[in-house]
Amino acid sequence: MKKWKIKALELANCNCNFGCPCQFSQAPSDGTCEAAAAFEIEDGHYGDIDLSGLRAAGIYKWPGAIHEGNGEMQLIIDEKASPEQRAALEAIMTGQDTEEMATMWYVFSAMAPNKHDTLYLPIDMTFDEDSAKGSIKVPGVFETEVEPIPNIITGDPHLISIKLPHGFEFEEAFMASGSTTTNGGEIELLKNAATHAHVAQLHLTGQGVVRA
Repeated sequence: MKKWKIKALELANCNCNFGCPCQFSQAPSDGTCEAAAAFEIEDGHYGDIDLSGLRAAGIYKWPGAIHEGNGEMQLIIDEKASPEQRAALEAIMTGQDTEEMATMWYVFSAMAPNKHDTLYLPIDMTFDEDSAKGSIKVPGVFETEVEPIPNIITGDPHLISIKLPHGFEFEEAFMASGSTTTNGGEIELLKNAATHAHVAQLHLTGQGVVRA
């Protein structure tokens, strides 16, 4: 098994209610899952291939809960990546060189047998810590906007995070509100409007989340 490591900022949005029942090992809010996510790699490698400074993204859709399978997915990899870097990121994000169920990429790939061709495009990704607002833009595929959950009475930012001591994606994440529109890719997301989003600093290897 080839050794790899990813330290990255993640922005993700799905169609569940704020907080996402999946984080609590419960069924998704309406019984289905539609999601988009992007990753800005601050430090990473796959064997001796350096992945630092690259971005990657994915769109996912399941007719039921993720663990019930029969989903579809499409990866987008930074157009700046070399052929070797593209192959490395695709391997990591399809669960290769990863222990069984150790990362969300392994799980998503295993539960999404319907895989569309990987795209190689520019990925614009921003996040401002002061405002807790961010965005993902992949031309011709999807756009996501992330912002704090609004207080139900005042509308002021409601700041909250969760910890997952045994999770396969992150150890701690900031819970947010997100909206995603798809615009021409293979997968159409229809339910992601002011729904669950999260922002996390990932530290993953083929053995799973590296804990502090």
